[in-house]
Amino acid sequence: MSKLTVIAKLQAAEGKASEFESAINELVAAAAEESELEIYSAHRDPQNEGVFYFFELYTTRDSFSAHGKGPAMRAAMNALGPLMGAAPEVFLLDPVVAKGMQL
Repeated sequence: MSKLTVIAKLQAAEGKASEFESAINELVAAAAEESELEIYSAHRDPQNEGVFYFFELYTTRDSFSAHGKGPAMRAAMNALGPLMGAAPEVFLLDPVVAKGMQL
């Protein structure tokens, strides 16, 4: 089976960017419980206050279905929810080639 890449854009609610970033730190820490989640990294958009992007790499497409189902990840996602300013934009992609990671 092939791996799955996810790119997600998240927007913090107005005035909540700092709290949002703290909640994202908890979310990334909680990702340790997902063994088939190889990379889970958050990135701040320097030109748009409160906009963050996630880069995620899953061992298989099926492993994405387990994302967010563990107790730590559920708790972290629930804490992040009220700080969201918009619905996340999520893109599911097939990785093609990369430097620095095995596809």
